[in-house]
Amino acid sequence: MEFDFDKHKTQGVKVNYYYICHRKLWLFSKGISFEKNDDRVLQGKVLHEYSYNREKNKEIEIDNTIKVDIMDKENVKEIKISSKMKDSDRMQLLYYLYYLKQLGINRKGKINYTKEKRVEEISLTTEDENTIENVLVDIKKIENMNAPPKTIKKPYCKKCAYYEFCYSGEEE
Repeated sequence: MEFDFDKHKTQGVKVNYYYICHRKLWLFSKGISFEKNDDRVLQGKVLHEYSYNREKNKEIEIDNTIKVDIMDKENVKEIKISSKMKDSDRMQLLYYLYYLKQLGINRKGKINYTKEKRVEEISLTTEDENTIENVLVDIKKIENMNAPPKTIKKPYCKKCAYYEFCYSGEEE
């Protein structure tokens, strides 16, 4: 059965959130965002604004749906502070590569971890494409839920902008 990309395409941040927390993904998809005043998010925005100033093609928005940090003739580059969320970062970039491939644009990917001064190179495989298609189907299912998924305590919850919302009224 042919995958209907147009029906399932979404923002890259939602793919990232899918790998971090389904509850966060659901809340974000409903327009509930606590990230505007979050220090870690602000730190990331400053990083994006002031790093890689010599790059010509920064913050490229495509189809009013995805926004890649940097794109040149060979690569799509994502800028991240650290590799603490390595899997979600990798899947977000793979999604961008997949998205662009659907438009007939083939690129490789690089994740620039600025704090660690390290670059990870990423290539999209057929297996990755299948995984992304399954994730996109799951994202739609999560977005269509009537209530948010249950809270699942993870090691990084306390640093999340949604922490107080998810754990208000709960004792630890």
